[in-house]
Amino acid sequence: MRNSLIICRKELAGFFNSPAAYIVLLVFALLTSWFFSNTFFLANQSDLRALFDIVPMVYLFFVPAITMSLIARENQSGTIEFITTLPISDHEIVLGKFLAGLSLIAFALSLTAVHAFTLIMVGDKVDTGALLSGYLGLMLVGAVYTAIGLFGSAVTDNQIAAFIVSIMIILTMFLLDKMLVLVPASIASVLQYLSVDYHLSNISKGVVDSRNLIYFGSVIAFFLLVSIRILEIRKWK
Repeated sequence: MRNSLIICRKELAGFFNSPAAYIVLLVFALLTSWFFSNTFFLANQSDLRALFDIVPMVYLFFVPAITMSLIARENQSGTIEFITTLPISDHEIVLGKFLAGLSLIAFALSLTAVHAFTLIMVGDKVDTGALLSGYLGLMLVGAVYTAIGLFGSAVTDNQIAAFIVSIMIILTMFLLDKMLVLVPASIASVLQYLSVDYHLSNISKGVVDSRNLIYFGSVIAFFLLVSIRILEIRKWK
């Protein structure tokens, strides 16, 4: 775990040393602020439902943008071969980079705390439980997308290709429950369960069901394990 934390700190330092990082975070903050303000001031609704609805869609581009270089950059420069020869296991490398990506998402979400504070100060009968569960859901979705983005970054040495692969997988999982009317009823329930948005909507309502937590944990574990396996294959080539 210590090695993973060292890798995490290294990735975070490298991210914030790049001006692109601040641009990505600024775009995230502006988009979420606009949708919150549009609902709060124009529609006169004192809740964060619009924010919780838009963040997963912003994630579609935001998360691949911050994860595309996590391993692909190492593959492209050849430093991944050097890293894998160090007394660091493959799972520590993957976990460290995953924690770095998740930390960036947590930081981005923290920028929206001002909206939650505004809502609590001026809103009537704010459901704190639903508010907290909504943020929990966004963090879990962010963790799933980070694991997918890490997988996309592991399968290629091209950052743009990693970005595209990540978006394709994330978009597919996001849209699964939107295509239920187009598939036979026999597999509709399976596709619905595999949909990220379906589980997020349950948690956002304030219902933290163990089935939803198992889903998120399983998907995260699956993509992290596949990423570890890819590193192992590259090492023995």
